[in-house]
Amino acid sequence: MAVPSTDIFKLGFIGAGNMAESIARGVSKSGVLPASSIRTAHPRPQRQQLFQSFGVSIVQDNAQVVDDSDIVILSVKPQVDLTSYKGQSDLFSIIEMATKKDEERVTSLFRAIGKVWTADEKYFDAVTGLSGSGPAYIYLAIEALADGGVAAGLPRDLALGLASQTVLGAATMVNKTGKHPGQLKDAVTSPAGTTIAGINELERGAFRDCKKEKDCPRVWEYYFHIYMAVVSPIGLVAPINHSHKVWEDPGFIKWRKRNAHVPLRSHDTVEGSLRYWYDRSKVDFLNSNLATWDDDAVSGALESAAFWVKGLPFVKSLSGHWKFFLAPSPESVPVSFYDIAFDDSDWQALPGNFLLLLHISFYRMICLDEDLVTNSLLLPTGVTSRYAVFYVPSNWQMHGFDRPIYTNVVYPFPINPPYVPSDNPTGCYRKTFRIPTEWKGRRILLHFEAVDSAFFVWVNGVLIGYSQDSRLPAEFEITDCCYPCDSSKENILAVQVLRWSDGSYLEDQDHWWLSGIHRDVLLLSKPQVFITDYFFKSTLDKNLVTADVQVEVKLDISNNFEDATLARLTMEATLYDNTWWYACGNNEGKVDLSSYDALHLNLRSPSIGSDGFHCYIFEGTLERPKLWSSENPNLYTLVLVLKDASGDILDCESCQIGIRQISKAPKQMLVNGLPVVIRGVNRHEHHPRTGKTNLEACMIKDLVLMKQNNINAVRNSHYPQHPRWYELCDLFGLYMIDEANIETHGFDLSSKFKHPTLEPSWATSMLDRVISMVERDKNHACIIAWSLGNESGYGPNHSAMAGWIREKDPSRLLHYEGGGSMTSSTDIVCPMYMRVWDILKIAKDPSENRPLILCEYSHAMGNSSGNIHKYWEAIDRTFGLQGGFIWDWVDQALLKMDSDGQKHWAYGGDFGDTPNDLNFCLNGLTWPDRTPHPALHEVKYVYQPIKVALTENTVKITNAQFFDTTQAIEFSWHLLGDGCSLGCGILDLPIILPQESYIIELESSPWHSLWKTCSAREIFLTITGTLRHPTRWAKDGHVLASTQLSLSTKDDSIPHVIRSINNTNLISEHVDDTITVRKQNWQIKINTQTGTIESWKVGDCSLINQGIIPCLWRAPTDNDKGGGPSSYFCRWKDALLDNLIFLTDACSIRELSNNMVQVKTVYLGVPKDQNTDHESENPSHILCRVDVDYCIHESGDVIIDYKIKPKDDLPPLPRVGVVFHIEKSLDHVTWYGRGPFECYPDRKEGAHVGIYGSNVRDLHVPYIAPVECSGRADVRWVAFQNSNGFGLYASIYGTSPPMQMSASFYGTAELETATHNHYLVERDDIEVHLDHKHMGVGGDDSWSPSVHDEYLVHPLPFSFSMRLCSIYPSTSSQDIYRSQISQ
Repeated sequence: MAVPSTDIFKLGFIGAGNMAESIARGVSKSGVLPASSIRTAHPRPQRQQLFQSFGVSIVQDNAQVVDDSDIVILSVKPQVDLTSYKGQSDLFSIIEMATKKDEERVTSLFRAIGKVWTADEKYFDAVTGLSGSGPAYIYLAIEALADGGVAAGLPRDLALGLASQTVLGAATMVNKTGKHPGQLKDAVTSPAGTTIAGINELERGAFRDCKKEKDCPRVWEYYFHIYMAVVSPIGLVAPINHSHKVWEDPGFIKWRKRNAHVPLRSHDTVEGSLRYWYDRSKVDFLNSNLATWDDDAVSGALESAAFWVKGLPFVKSLSGHWKFFLAPSPESVPVSFYDIAFDDSDWQALPGNFLLLLHISFYRMICLDEDLVTNSLLLPTGVTSRYAVFYVPSNWQMHGFDRPIYTNVVYPFPINPPYVPSDNPTGCYRKTFRIPTEWKGRRILLHFEAVDSAFFVWVNGVLIGYSQDSRLPAEFEITDCCYPCDSSKENILAVQVLRWSDGSYLEDQDHWWLSGIHRDVLLLSKPQVFITDYFFKSTLDKNLVTADVQVEVKLDISNNFEDATLARLTMEATLYDNTWWYACGNNEGKVDLSSYDALHLNLRSPSIGSDGFHCYIFEGTLERPKLWSSENPNLYTLVLVLKDASGDILDCESCQIGIRQISKAPKQMLVNGLPVVIRGVNRHEHHPRTGKTNLEACMIKDLVLMKQNNINAVRNSHYPQHPRWYELCDLFGLYMIDEANIETHGFDLSSKFKHPTLEPSWATSMLDRVISMVERDKNHACIIAWSLGNESGYGPNHSAMAGWIREKDPSRLLHYEGGGSMTSSTDIVCPMYMRVWDILKIAKDPSENRPLILCEYSHAMGNSSGNIHKYWEAIDRTFGLQGGFIWDWVDQALLKMDSDGQKHWAYGGDFGDTPNDLNFCLNGLTWPDRTPHPALHEVKYVYQPIKVALTENTVKITNAQFFDTTQAIEFSWHLLGDGCSLGCGILDLPIILPQESYIIELESSPWHSLWKTCSAREIFLTITGTLRHPTRWAKDGHVLASTQLSLSTKDDSIPHVIRSINNTNLISEHVDDTITVRKQNWQIKINTQTGTIESWKVGDCSLINQGIIPCLWRAPTDNDKGGGPSSYFCRWKDALLDNLIFLTDACSIRELSNNMVQVKTVYLGVPKDQNTDHESENPSHILCRVDVDYCIHESGDVIIDYKIKPKDDLPPLPRVGVVFHIEKSLDHVTWYGRGPFECYPDRKEGAHVGIYGSNVRDLHVPYIAPVECSGRADVRWVAFQNSNGFGLYASIYGTSPPMQMSASFYGTAELETATHNHYLVERDDIEVHLDHKHMGVGGDDSWSPSVHDEYLVHPLPFSFSMRLCSIYPSTSSQDIYRSQISQ
């Protein structure tokens, strides 16, 4: 760019292009302004005239006028000194300078604009629509005012910016006077019925509450603020100027960036487009087996990038090796590193797939200083000098530069918007490329899928553009900057990426802060006129048998394209039925178009869009369309073709679309007319090795696991995700909430700064993020709702975003939780972590007409997800409750290697990152490598689409699906008696229609005779539904649903007896403090001082090596710790339960007969540091009294009766039971109870009762941050055996209910103190817990006490009994259990 003279400054006008078009269209559609009066003339003359009135003129730069929908380069003969302008914080000083120079001109300019806006009374309809309607209708005022500005000759971008800021600002100023925004009608239209008079009145009202005039900015000053925000000084030559840091200016969000649009493919033929989608649809559960989560993922990301552009002749991926340098700040980047002549030979790039060393505060080149290395991950084999391999796409922290930071709420830098730290790591990238010869004469677009957080880009030394928004594309035209196709020169692409920008204030999501070019970089080639955007819409008739479809298509036309040639172009739009794919596609890549069922759409007259684009609208009617839903994700291929006068294809675009209808009914969201239930989960983009970089197989793995576990919906938390994710959700069938990249949660912690939604200076940036999301993703069938972001408060900016979306896309619902989840900017009541009883209140509120869908619930942090069945009991039976999204899908840990070479999962703080929120990133239903947590089984159960219920005489099977019958499901039954199989078979059922049921009479059931003739104490019937045929997401035989029913229970009042084996007497020996009781090949030793069994042997095999003692403590879970001083953990510690020991207060031993020895012991539970020799004399220290009665029978059975009496002022107890330690060799566990996976009292619905077996090591659940784990609920008996079959048996006894059991090589103390699972060290024995009562794990959230009352263990007296005995190789545990029943 040529440098202008010193008295000329450059000004960049940041536009909103397609936003203006949409608003103009909405105004005409709503009837506020007739469509005929919408101006379509090119705005340049009016723009020239406007700016000339302010001393501004449009000038040429290198003989090229830059004047499109995004930017105008202006020259200004400054009337005030603008060099000191450093951003909007200096607004008032600039106003003061400007007004001293020429106050009247500034005032008259903006008041003239205001007068134009009042020229038509119809504008008032929009403005006054605010009255009594709340902020949701602010967008109507914006539309009307913007259109007035356009009618006056303002550029549409400027008109929109001024309009939106004026309305939002007016609302703000009304609030300052104590008025509600709904009173804008009076404020704006009085006293003379004109906007400007109303503004004067508003101004006077504002001054009334101000002590000094300077304390209340006048409206014309506010207008000037708007002008300066939209048309801001950006320094000499280009926006990258350190005297004004544009990355700290929320009004400067993009420069030369093309308008947001749908993904472009640039096909060369129709056949090629169909083949492309056919190939991309050939994905199923087998592809998920290719998912990799370690070093191989680095190269896997490149393979995915290559696959995503395969078959696109005019798209080239630039993913691969790039040269990279990390500077400590933008000011420290290498001078002119973007220049062609810059020498980057020492910017190393070694091939290889490995994790690199992470290091502290190190930003020079990639040679590492040994003293600065910390938290090593992995070094490449054979590499002695440490250089970084660097790939794009990637996050640079995942390649050894800088460090990852995890925070939940707090920003990783001090809040001082819009400023960011001067310590701002800045990545410098360089890449060479050539333009293929086949692209000669075509336009070249450079497309970044996503860059975190802000970046500048150069091509061959020319600054191309600037962009923010870390989760959406940025696209620039670089045609004139590239060397010709036949040139011998390589093009140099340079990118400067800043870790922090003002945009970071809008990106405070609960995840890792990672930086860089983390999605693909593409080159696209397009003709001089090309399809730049299109919007598919469909409307179903009331019977859903006919679909009226419409496609809006926009063309981008180069400046030198002649109008006469343009008039001879033709457009075609065709809808192809994908049902024919497998008939017409083959391995040779040929496509037979005649085999397709195609609908050719009719063209309406071409027109010029309100944003200057050439537009086409196609329409057609599709009879009996194959509708899309989660259950039946039917898709069509839309192909658009642009042809020249000869009929040759100039451009071809395509996408997958689904025909479906999203609508509202009282308290319901409808999909194709039915109130589908959302069985959802929140999902962050997360890969433990590549960070935010996506892989094809890993995304498929997520979808396969979700579908296999009955998850039918996903919320993109909390930003738009990779474009391929949407295509896969369309294919697999997952409802989606697409969420804008906006979260400002950290402002909740600030008393100095308001949320950006309340600040007009952030309106443009926030609105741009919503617009860009909708424009990119608008054609995806899976999206049922747009979300305005997450945890960002609520204010006028949200109202403006909601209004824009509602006008742009009324076919979907709107979602936003902020402001209490019930504002006028959401169509769904969408609370997070609301308790069951509270959602029931809302559902039953007759004044609330919207459905309730929990945007977040069941916080799955560590050992969690308790109570989830309570939510679904409420949802399944309550009209108005329509499901929710679990938080969240995956543990967000990163792969890391310690100094000892051991790999492990790392969380916040493990990289020396401060501030951090430790392990709060570990909230997933799966581990980072997508291994399911035990809780996922519970989710699968409560989400299952086949419901089975038992009544007195029937079994009711309900098909809870909304569109599918049960034709594809095979039903079977299995009958268990005391855990043993009694019989099984296939259920021959008729096809059950959606939302219908089938009743089986018990007397006529195939299991009836087995049930009635069985002598088992407990009988369980399991009904299972499996897939008859393979699907995209599962193989045939996959269990879709399984429910276990308890048919009957024998009379528990039958006395338990221990039958004698022979008449041999017990031998009892008393030596010192030990009594030994033995018989034949077993012996038990009892310590008379402790009153407990201290050893138990069978032959030479030792069973117990530490005494059986009472236990009330567990290793606290994350949920136990949630709630600060009111948490269970704090209350336990305050009550000294964490330090509790049991002292023997009394012990007596006597032989009742030759066949029995009785031991009676009294324990007193006291805090460890308060125990004395006379605890009974100081009852205030006694927290619990335990009376134990051991009866040792000659059969080898030990019956233990417990009476436990805790103090009644204690908090709810973690557990009530016993703990003991057995030999390490007894590591094979068999139990009769719930399983086979970990389960707890409030998370056991999906765990069926049966007989299961496992190794002790496999019972351990390796939660990344260790907590209480490995429990099994409702255990009747358990056996621990060695490899020879010898061991120990334990069971409930008498009338005692089933117990909670756990066995682990890690003791409670180890689990409590270890910070990471890999720090755990196996004991030399096995710690066994048998609990009469165990508190639930909770899960409604993890920051308040959340265990429901029925799963709390209140401090009450408890009595229970258990039976222990030896096991031999020939012994059956089930026979031992049955032997308790009298014959």
